[in-house]
Amino acid sequence: MSGWVGFTVSAALFQCWRTAQQQKLRGQLSVNGAGVVRYLYGVPVGLLIFGLYAATFGGTLPALTLPVLALCAIGGFGQILGTNLLIMAFGHRNFAVGTAYSKTEAMQAAIVATLLLGEHLSLFSWLGIAVGVGGVLYLSLAGRGTRPAELLRGITQPAALCGIGAGFCFGVTGVLIKMANQEMPGADVIFKALLILVITNALQTLMQGAYLAVKEPAQFRAVFATWRDSAQVGALSALGSACWFSAFALAPVALVRALGQVEILFTLAFSRFYLREKATRADVIGALTVVAGVVLVLWGSR
Repeated sequence: MSGWVGFTVSAALFQCWRTAQQQKLRGQLSVNGAGVVRYLYGVPVGLLIFGLYAATFGGTLPALTLPVLALCAIGGFGQILGTNLLIMAFGHRNFAVGTAYSKTEAMQAAIVATLLLGEHLSLFSWLGIAVGVGGVLYLSLAGRGTRPAELLRGITQPAALCGIGAGFCFGVTGVLIKMANQEMPGADVIFKALLILVITNALQTLMQGAYLAVKEPAQFRAVFATWRDSAQVGALSALGSACWFSAFALAPVALVRALGQVEILFTLAFSRFYLREKATRADVIGALTVVAGVVLVLWGSR
């Protein structure tokens, strides 16, 4: 169990760090431009990680079949679409509702994984996922004047629909990446996970990069002009994805996504100890709820 837990916590930390770094690009690149840098600058870092692992533990490159490439392509497109939907949710009037609904990713991933992969979780794990999602929703809405009743009434708002769509896309991406790992021949699931990372990032670069070159040529040039900040985002994205993909290979997707909610705790820690912002009562309650959910998930996975 410790392997997937370590990978998941590391992935959440890298994701939080990458998000903080990506704030520097908000005024320099468009939605698609900021998305491309994650993959374009992530490919060489992913190759380096894969090369170091292969040199240390060995391994033979398997034959890349059409099903594996298709799963990587669809999963990669799902991540692109989810990212764009999330940013669109932020752009709508009710920012809080869109953000909150995107945090249902863990629950949606659990349902999709049950249907497509036949993953079976214990009652404690399902309870932990529900509690964790509740804690993240609470933290997303705390201080924004949005009550649970308003959240339910707002389910048809564009922000909510974009948020739900983003959570669904991210959940499906995890399932497809795990399916690609299972489909690829070979016994070393970490070796395969890192290879899948390189393939997926390369396909994402081609997909979103081609769109950017045709539809936003000025942004295509800006992606290279901002290489100092963009390279940091790409490196952190590759490190985070390497950990996510490895965790998916070792454990049920639902458990990985549920434990991954600790990212919001890292965000609170960054706010408190780096930015010196005082934690509110709502922050403490929400954080403790997320921790309780994580404990239940881990207890149920024993």
